[in-house]
Amino acid sequence: MLFTVTAQLVDLTEEKIYPVKLTVQNGRIAFIEKVSVKEASPLPFLVPGFVDAHVHIESSMLIPSEFARLAVVHGTVGTVSDPHEIANVCGLPGVDFMIENGNSVPFKFNFGAPSCVPATFFETAGAVLTPEEVDVLLSRKEIKYLSEMMNFPGVLNQEKEVMQKLTSAKKYQKPVDGHAPGLRGELAEQYIAAGISTDHECFTAEEALDKLHLGMKILIREGSAAKNFEALIDLLHNYP
Repeated sequence: MLFTVTAQLVDLTEEKIYPVKLTVQNGRIAFIEKVSVKEASPLPFLVPGFVDAHVHIESSMLIPSEFARLAVVHGTVGTVSDPHEIANVCGLPGVDFMIENGNSVPFKFNFGAPSCVPATFFETAGAVLTPEEVDVLLSRKEIKYLSEMMNFPGVLNQEKEVMQKLTSAKKYQKPVDGHAPGLRGELAEQYIAAGISTDHECFTAEEALDKLHLGMKILIREGSAAKNFEALIDLLHNYP
């Protein structure tokens, strides 16, 4: 199948916008041809699809396939998804369901292996994911990373089960998502040194800078439950 699209291309690499005719063949971009401004001036913008870098699909109260149907309308073509909410209720079968249902649609779900199930032992959960079960998940190609390590006290205290999960992620060469609100200085350095590469829980620009200088990737979020856009957005001037 061959078709063309004429639009204003937003070139993120060169940070420019210019009119193009884009040819798609067999579902892939074959080539891009620049065209005159007069021809393309009234046309819409063409941009790469968005990827939601941290989302819990279950919080939307939708199954993955329905979430995808609604998200793609807004330009989102993929997610980095932590299925720990359904895992807290259903265990491994819940994670399997999310993967299988997500595979039924042309949307790029990047699921992680939940690192903290139950989220806390002070609550009553429906399941427990042991380090051995997390290791099995991480061995699967459908699982792209170890989901947010919320138990940062366990990392700092080098609790056996926590460290086993981090070791499994290293064994399969998969990144570890972080969750360490307010952690700074030597404690943040120790947390990051355990192999944890991201954090979406920074409260202030100062906290984010501390973690950036230690080599961590910082996520800015403006979700329905938590927001730090206003606090962190100015960091993009120096850390795009």
